[in-house]
Amino acid sequence: MMEPMDIVGKAKEDASLPKATMTKIIKEMLPPDVRVARDAQDLLIECCVESNDVCNREEKRTIAPEHVLKALEVLGFGEYIEDVYAAYEQHKVETMQDGVRGGGGGGKWGNAAEMTEEEAAAEQQRMFAEARARMNGNVPLPKSDTDPTPES
Repeated sequence: MMEPMDIVGKAKEDASLPKATMTKIIKEMLPPDVRVARDAQDLLIECCVESNDVCNREEKRTIAPEHVLKALEVLGFGEYIEDVYAAYEQHKVETMQDGVRGGGGGGKWGNAAEMTEEEAAAEQQRMFAEARARMNGNVPLPKSDTDPTPES
């Protein structure tokens, strides 16, 4: 059984995140030569706890970016919301580019980052229609999906 001091939260009943786990996650997310002061870790963990509380109050099961932004506001760090949101948007762009460039094998998704929003929406609708047709047994799987060609 964990001691109350090993859990981040206001009371034992209210506790939700083991401090050791959160500290480990912080360390794993940073390069090995970067150290985080104990006070900074505690603030980050407190933001995680508050984000979890916001999520729970909204009866959601997954912490979303909006929950983190609300937690920053509640904790008195409202002046950082714009910067945090900008970093989140940059992360989304970089993650999408990484997935297109190398992680997913490229292939038929290789030009996804170059599509306009309208083209992407049209492609999505086409794929949904194909999937519905396959589920209804109306159309066999396209050859490219069943017999992928190796890429160089």
